[in-house]
Amino acid sequence: MAEQADVVETVKQGYAFEGAALELGALLVDGEPKPEAAVRIPLGMMNRHGLVAGATGTGKTKTLQLMAEQLSAAGVAVFAADIKGDLSGISQPGEQSEKLLARTKTIGQEWTPTGFPTEFYSLGGEGTGIPIRATITSFGPVLLSKVLGLNDVQESSLGLIFHYADKAGLTLLDLKDLRAVIQHLTSDEGKEDLKQLGGLSAATAGVILRALIGFADQGADAFFGEPEFDTADLLQQRDGKGVISLLELPNLQDRPALFSTFLMWLLADLFHDLPEVGDVDKPKLVFFFDEAHLLFDDASKAFLDAIAQTVRLIRSKGVGVFFVTQTPKDVPDEVLAQLGSRVQHQLRAHTPNDAKALKATVSTFPSSSYDLSEVLTQLGIGEAIVTVMNEKGAPTPVAWTRLRAPQSLMAPASAEQLTAAVQASPNNAKYSQMVDRESAYELLAAKVQAGAAQAEAEKQAKAEPEQPRPRAQKQDKSVVEQVIGSSAFKQFARSAGREIVRGLFGAARRRR
Repeated sequence: MAEQADVVETVKQGYAFEGAALELGALLVDGEPKPEAAVRIPLGMMNRHGLVAGATGTGKTKTLQLMAEQLSAAGVAVFAADIKGDLSGISQPGEQSEKLLARTKTIGQEWTPTGFPTEFYSLGGEGTGIPIRATITSFGPVLLSKVLGLNDVQESSLGLIFHYADKAGLTLLDLKDLRAVIQHLTSDEGKEDLKQLGGLSAATAGVILRALIGFADQGADAFFGEPEFDTADLLQQRDGKGVISLLELPNLQDRPALFSTFLMWLLADLFHDLPEVGDVDKPKLVFFFDEAHLLFDDASKAFLDAIAQTVRLIRSKGVGVFFVTQTPKDVPDEVLAQLGSRVQHQLRAHTPNDAKALKATVSTFPSSSYDLSEVLTQLGIGEAIVTVMNEKGAPTPVAWTRLRAPQSLMAPASAEQLTAAVQASPNNAKYSQMVDRESAYELLAAKVQAGAAQAEAEKQAKAEPEQPRPRAQKQDKSVVEQVIGSSAFKQFARSAGREIVRGLFGAARRRR
């Protein structure tokens, strides 16, 4: 009994924060919850990042939902990828049951059914939500290389292609723009331009072009273009509550690299645009990065370095990032070292690889009285091993925790509710209609047309005897003059030589 009292007192003191906090649950001792020993995360530490991990079906999504609700109630905006559609119920009040109320009573939770303000998005309009698109220019060569599965040499070559397009004023909005630039560089007309890009071979350019064509054949054209999503729209409040933005990801298994990399683009864009705020009482936004292992699989060193730098620096912009995955082993050490809070659900040890993952997970926790190698395989659904960063930046005691229940619907919202929410959103009118303005494809087409017209004019001039014309007669514009006078060609001439400034991931800053 004395030992139990010591554990309870240690957790009570370790999680007794002065400021606002997110309530995660209650300490479990010998299977019995101790509501007097509440396990919490300081709201001011939510921008110090974290990890929610555990095997499939152990409650990671419900933990994410629980945290998102309380962040919203505190006026903090939330972004999360809704991979299985389970999170859409956060917009609706939860359903009461005797079993639910019995559970919440044992951990000291006053449960009230509550829905939270929610915006629903989808990539390129694939799904019910408001379309999110990015331009190729702002996406940048490093992120695009990850999506296309390019090796280091090909990634470097793609960077040279972006460099050429930037210098030449060839705006890359969608995939056909980038294909047009590569086709130009590998054509007879673009040979001189290709030579000037010393590190780019025609063979490598051809490989990248074929990868882009295959990518477009998978339907990726819908994800790139305009209007480009403004990540400032993720930082909204409604009636004092932070808006929860959910990104629908249907058919994740078909294009996993695309989806995870798009999430990284959103994070990088926030990093570019948000001002420095330093340490704040509460974050502006908490970004939940679900299925995080997809982001890191087969990633180049440049890509991993850029992720680590983004995670390290975005804290000072008031943004917290929580990675959601199966084990800490899924996250590179450079990133894992920056995750101050850990909520670890049950792990399984059925295979040698599982055993390795379990051992690696145990090594990431502070020392405690628990035999974590044993405890982590015994956790029930809705239970987790927790340690967070306290208000002084030190880790709290490791606590076996029974987690609180979300107050919103723990099931998908109905199709009718989703459709109504999307149609009522002001962002739907802003982003629903795709725009295709003049860009690299049109500029290069105009250039080719001008060259063809000039060649034809010269051919005709040689073939026909010169006919004298009265001086006073006004001459019609030639085809070449008409093309050169077009708005597309003028834009090309104006912007040539003006290179876009690129930051992390080679992503371009949005011009507002």
